[in-house]
Amino acid sequence: MAGYYLTDEQFIEEWKKIGSPLTFAKVHALSERAVYNRRRSIETRLNIKLDSFNDRRVTDYKKTEQTVGNTRRGMDIEKGRVIVFSDAHFWPDQTTTAFKALLETIKEFKPTAIVCNGDALDGASISRHPRQDWSKLPTVQEELEAVQYYLGEIESVAKGAKLYWPLGNHDARWEMRIIENLPAFEGVVGTTLKEHFPAWLPCWSFWVNEDTCIKHRWKGGFSAGRANALNSGVNMITGHTHHLSVMPVGDFNGTRWGVQTGTLADLHGQQFAYTEDTPKDWNSGFVMLSFERSKLLQPEMIRVWGEDEVEFRGKIHGV
Repeated sequence: MAGYYLTDEQFIEEWKKIGSPLTFAKVHALSERAVYNRRRSIETRLNIKLDSFNDRRVTDYKKTEQTVGNTRRGMDIEKGRVIVFSDAHFWPDQTTTAFKALLETIKEFKPTAIVCNGDALDGASISRHPRQDWSKLPTVQEELEAVQYYLGEIESVAKGAKLYWPLGNHDARWEMRIIENLPAFEGVVGTTLKEHFPAWLPCWSFWVNEDTCIKHRWKGGFSAGRANALNSGVNMITGHTHHLSVMPVGDFNGTRWGVQTGTLADLHGQQFAYTEDTPKDWNSGFVMLSFERSKLLQPEMIRVWGEDEVEFRGKIHGV
């Protein structure tokens, strides 16, 4: 009998015998995602726990569990909000409209978690790319102090929210340059970026529940959001492209979301001089994720409208 026709009682009995999402899917002609969704639904409605067992696959583990080396972190949220910003490329003395809106949004909506989704550090002076002109770039120390200041401002309004930082390719410049040039300094205090930001939990990906992954980058281009959700099979929230978009992807398993989180920086800032003053289909802003019954609702964008103004929920708000 195909699994779609199992009653709750039959599903529970079968689960007690099988205990593996992969095996259950094969036995009952279901997709593995459908098994996960049905199990979560039963757990929520009946207030019971259906733990996995008897599954020997290396990859079959709870996605929100911390992995070795903090490659992956996560948390379960039944009801709550997660605010995600990325690509801040923090620059000394450059407080952007998007950043001010971020602080106000955190104060108003009191999220469960705040995610700095990569590239908080620009690393202009330690880039592999040569300088284009004689404009003065901030030193590594000046950039570090700028990132500490702005992330510190976020910490001051976080009010107990968990702080996560999936690292971006610009953030990685810090350790890559040290490893490349000073390998003997391994283990010396201060040579890892995370040591300078003890309040933020570093990782490569941050998961909410079993079906929402937040990481700095995967697919590229303006359609990255759709491509990420389509190819991953889960809700994917990424930065890197500086696009700000929310794209639904639907199939027989339901709807999942491909989200791109824009940039917290000024689109015309010195960080982006390499674009040679060409038009940019980027957007300054960030996103807010809301969860009900452990499921992601339609993600919301907060987008810069003008100087000290943002667009959110069909209205213009001053910040």
